[in-house]
Amino acid sequence: MPLKDKLDETRTGSAKRRTAEQRAIMQRATEDLRASGILDTVLKAGQVMPAFTGTSHDGRTIGSAGLLQQGPLVLSFFRGHW
Repeated sequence: MPLKDKLDETRTGSAKRRTAEQRAIMQRATEDLRASGILDTVLKAGQVMPAFTGTSHDGRTIGSAGLLQQGPLVLSFFRGHW
């Protein structure tokens, strides 16, 4: 299944699990973020991300430079469920 179709399926499933009130709150929050100008400051597809360091799951310090030496790097931000 193409990624676009999978994402569309995920969005549809998510919308079905939310009440109309929850969807309206999320829509307003999205509109507020867009109106804030935040999209003007985020990296666009294909742009190079600045180097970074962070802590791994086991407490080690890791950096993008070292990871990139091992091959391509994919970074995913997962908000989680709460």
